[in-house]
Amino acid sequence: MNELIIKNLHVEVEGKEILKGVDLTVSKNEVIALLGPNGHGKSTLLAAIMGNPKYKVTEGSITFNGKDVLAMSVDERSRNGLFLAFQNPYEIPGLVSAEFYKSALNARSQKRIPLFQFYRKLEEASKEVKIPFELVNRSLNDGFSGGEKKRNEILQMILLNPEIAMLDEIDSGLDVDAINIVSEAINKQKEEKETGFLVISHYARLFDLIHPTKTAVMINGRIACVGGPEIFKKIDEFGYEWVKKEYGVSIEKEDVQMNQVSIGVCATKEVIKNEN
Repeated sequence: MNELIIKNLHVEVEGKEILKGVDLTVSKNEVIALLGPNGHGKSTLLAAIMGNPKYKVTEGSITFNGKDVLAMSVDERSRNGLFLAFQNPYEIPGLVSAEFYKSALNARSQKRIPLFQFYRKLEEASKEVKIPFELVNRSLNDGFSGGEKKRNEILQMILLNPEIAMLDEIDSGLDVDAINIVSEAINKQKEEKETGFLVISHYARLFDLIHPTKTAVMINGRIACVGGPEIFKKIDEFGYEWVKKEYGVSIEKEDVQMNQVSIGVCATKEVIKNEN
């Protein structure tokens, strides 16, 4: 079975430990909702899996399809079927989007993709995420709106067709229509390609649309609890105090200085309040 298996993962950034023993498994054809207060390690986990050199793994293992992910370079991780959509996609002036996509596809294939076939795939993916096709001839994300950048990340996912896709707040900054477009693309990818998803979001609306098969809650760099969709629904209704009461897990940050920073309220609840 195709699985991304994370065991006892410890990660530090600039000498500070962020992840403190994470255990989590992501399989193909499942959607895991990764929840947790702000600043407790969710994005760090995704960055470490993908190989961001800023994040140093000090202990533990990550394997995918039986292979040692930590021994792979970033491009090897991508070629082996891992994908990360950024929370804040980079703007790269001078790098034409279409050329970037074509190079990425060719790097993952033994044969160079014929130009006609590439542009047909690109046009189909652009239509799916409702991005004007003329944007593919512009510099990557340069001058794109926030929503266009996020949909552009999903477009790349469709083209690369990963086995496991990690989405870091792919819905932040999107309006209702754009969230629907993104969620439809996620559902299609899961159903037709059996892609597995690890999705960070603070919005219950996205999870209601993509139907997570599992929910994991991260507190202080550890997975505090794992369960079904009922967990994100309870957090949406009661906030993270529910996790504290139910599982006896403190949601105060263990770094004393960081306790001066808000751990965040349940953003899903706030969104619902604001829309009513």
